[in-house]
Amino acid sequence: MDFKECPCSGKSLIRLVRPAILGVLAQGPLHGYLIIQQLEKLSFFQNQSPDPTGIYRSLKSMEEEGLLVSKWDAVQSGPARRLFTLTEDGRDCLNRWFKTLGVYRKDIDNMIAFLTKTQRKGRR
Repeated sequence: MDFKECPCSGKSLIRLVRPAILGVLAQGPLHGYLIIQQLEKLSFFQNQSPDPTGIYRSLKSMEEEGLLVSKWDAVQSGPARRLFTLTEDGRDCLNRWFKTLGVYRKDIDNMIAFLTKTQRKGRR
């Protein structure tokens, strides 16, 4: 079996895109392209670029939910671009994610401990 595309490879961390976007925007307003560049630096993308269409779709839905706002930024050269800014609700959501991810970390540590015991028993 080829495990490269299997969920066990860790490539299915798509749910972490939203808190990652919130975290990037917590540092200040950015254009979509710059958000994608910042996301590329995160290890869970495993040296692959995030899907721009998916990121823009997430930005749109997060804006509809009131987590961020955007406005057209008419730059002197080139086409106008959307500038995304975190809202107060977005900051509250980011804080909630921070707590949730802390719980996930504990759950993952517990799962690793359980699997470690299971593997040891299987080697006997």
